[in-house]
Amino acid sequence: MHLFDHFANSATRHAGSPLAFFLATMIVVVWGITGPMFQFSETWQLVINTGTTIITFLMVFLIQQSQNKDSVAVHLKLNELLASHRAASNHLISIEELDEDELRQLSDYYRHLADLADREGGVKRSHSIDEANENHAAKARAWQGRRGTAQLMPAVAEDHGKNME
Repeated sequence: MHLFDHFANSATRHAGSPLAFFLATMIVVVWGITGPMFQFSETWQLVINTGTTIITFLMVFLIQQSQNKDSVAVHLKLNELLASHRAASNHLISIEELDEDELRQLSDYYRHLADLADREGGVKRSHSIDEANENHAAKARAWQGRRGTAQLMPAVAEDHGKNME
């Protein structure tokens, strides 16, 4: 597997270089110039179509492998930053494991926090999931104190905390 990683990294690095672009352009130019020699035959067209299809097919896998590796590395770096920063919320570590609906829910939540920050003084005032959970739990405790034995709000507070993890 390490050999494939090395090959994929090298191939994608070289495929994205100006030299690779120049060579690909020259191949197309030479192919176009040779058209009259081959009377623009079907075989002449098939050569470029087959060549580009094969190269594209193989490059998709090489590029995808390199992007997957880069993506994992970026996620690990971000997780390290979240884990090391005292004020950061650990709820977002491994967020890439969430499904699309859960990510959309978090996105809506952060839009709401951004709106709160705008109303409360712009970018100098921030909110976090942890802060919101603490605020919600405090409200739930206050509500329970006013209501006596009602158990609904603490359960909602616990569910809210689980949904944000």
